[in-house]
Amino acid sequence: MTTIGTPLTSTATRVMLLGSGELGKEVVIELQRLGVETIAVDRYDNAPAMQVAHRSHTIDMLDGSQLTSLAESENPHLIVPEIEAIATSSLKDLETQGYRVIPSANAVHLTMNREGIRTLAAETLKIPVSDYCFANSEQSYLDGVEQIGLPCVVKPTMSSSGKGQSVVHSMDTALKSWKYAQEGTRGAAEKVIIEEMIDFDYEITLLTVQHVNGVAYCEPIGHRQERGDYRESWQPHAMKSSVLEECQRIAAKVTEALGGWGLYGVEFFIRGEQVFFSELSPRPHDTGMVTLVSQDLSEFALHARAILGLPIPAIENYGPSATAVVIVEGRSEQVRFEKLDEALKEPGTHVRLFGKPLVSGERRMGVALARADSVDEARFKARGAASRIGYAL
Repeated sequence: MTTIGTPLTSTATRVMLLGSGELGKEVVIELQRLGVETIAVDRYDNAPAMQVAHRSHTIDMLDGSQLTSLAESENPHLIVPEIEAIATSSLKDLETQGYRVIPSANAVHLTMNREGIRTLAAETLKIPVSDYCFANSEQSYLDGVEQIGLPCVVKPTMSSSGKGQSVVHSMDTALKSWKYAQEGTRGAAEKVIIEEMIDFDYEITLLTVQHVNGVAYCEPIGHRQERGDYRESWQPHAMKSSVLEECQRIAAKVTEALGGWGLYGVEFFIRGEQVFFSELSPRPHDTGMVTLVSQDLSEFALHARAILGLPIPAIENYGPSATAVVIVEGRSEQVRFEKLDEALKEPGTHVRLFGKPLVSGERRMGVALARADSVDEARFKARGAASRIGYAL
């Protein structure tokens, strides 16, 4: 039986989020709907989840002593990592001391670094993946590119939202990708992963929920990326039932091996009827923001239920839905958004502005969402709504 107390009292159920971006913000909202006291933590002030949490703290989450001190001070019932750049060794120590890390400290450690999750999937679980190798020096990197062959994809072993990711088409430009990966790494990881570039038909995210009564899946989510970062997502993505069942089988196998309760974003490449495991996030996924309009329980509500030990008897999908991101370019600490009335003039459209306090260069600052009679129509509506939003720096 799950018991939840009253926030800001001695009976409170306290959840501390490590990482407070737009995904964490929605998790905080869902937790508060269930009466949970929330603590948002990030490396910068006024991050989106901090704006809605009961309390917030700004620390260097790669500094194990700061992370440990904060956990001991707040004494949360659950510690929920929401980004990659965290001192995972300290999370393991905290778990040993009795703190509960979501989904587990080992799962966070393995998935925060591409080397850990790829090794688990390919070598331990024998799941089909693209050919790959790792490199930690210029020479081993160049040798790796020759081994995998051209074209190939190069990524930091620790990064998010496509940072540091590029495609190598020629040995003449290979070192540019090495340097770009070093610049885009998050945390102390200097290794890169060099991956075979699979000629896939499409890629999907399969939101997979490990919960008290077993495993549940959302309808598959298709997505389009630019420079490794998502620009559109839609649900459901049309695919053969046999291929979807294979994706579900692999997703269950990997998430069960990682252990713990919570929502996972499991990514796959599909070529014909072949399924290749790509990546996994032990938390809500950016492409899954489409579930804010496509389902009765969004990915954030599912994550909240699962980590609290609450049942998920069914997930109702409302029909074809899509998202398109709102990108801001430039530099500002006080972005103003305009023409929201134009963006929201069509029935079935919605906008979420994240409230990020700073843009420097190019940053995802919001998302438009739409529901329609078909995926194509929903994508068209979402793109139209996003394109009509203006901004001033």
